[in-house]
Amino acid sequence: MMAPKVKVEVASGNIFADLGLPDADTHFLKAQIVSEIYRLTSESKLTQTRAGKLMGITQPEVSRMFKGRFREYSVERLMGFLTNFDRDVEIVVKPHKKSGRGGRITFSSLPA
Repeated sequence: MMAPKVKVEVASGNIFADLGLPDADTHFLKAQIVSEIYRLTSESKLTQTRAGKLMGITQPEVSRMFKGRFREYSVERLMGFLTNFDRDVEIVVKPHKKSGRGGRITFSSLPA
């Protein structure tokens, strides 16, 4: 008996785009920022209540954000949350490697 053939597709690196969701690039950027906020909260051994106080939101809002429900937050507000963790946020603009294809937005974090 032969196993059925499985269709394999190469991922783009953005799960939201791969799923065909609207505003995929923005949502992916927000997810990366929230992931960093989660990492900083865990690394600092903060409760969600303490993290919320640091960011100026409630514990239930922190919980929702960490569960992936963060559409209500703008990228700017999420970056502001990072600054509350004593992090600098830099925006760097540079030419795209492949001219004529449009630019992209990437996120990276450096160790403390």
